[in-house]
Amino acid sequence: MVVYSLYILNKAAGLIYQRDFNEGLKRLSSNDYLVLSGTFHAVYAIASQISPVPSSSGIEVLETETFRLQCFQTLTGTKFLLISEPRQQNTDAVLRRIYELYADYVIKNPFYQIEMPVRCELFDRHLATYIRGIP
Repeated sequence: MVVYSLYILNKAAGLIYQRDFNEGLKRLSSNDYLVLSGTFHAVYAIASQISPVPSSSGIEVLETETFRLQCFQTLTGTKFLLISEPRQQNTDAVLRRIYELYADYVIKNPFYQIEMPVRCELFDRHLATYIRGIP
């Protein structure tokens, strides 16, 4: 699997973590990343409100010819966005594993303040090792 990027948004649509895993990606400005996270959060909220299914979540998968965006929202409202190659299978399992790493190395870190940017070297290391090991 080719994973391009990971974004983690807090419940207020703030971008608290962003990492690219593919060297060929064009880097965006800090402002562009913030606009991207806010826009996705708004579209996600609108999609959940207009869904004909009463307890539906918002956007879970967005597929294009060039990428696949998979979203996993936790019970606390934190969103994990994984961008990978198109038509990639099992991205939901990959996101669940990333969430486990986040819980183990970020949330359980006594120095981490909830809803603040993630700056945790152990999380970065374990995440990179996991992403490299995905077949």
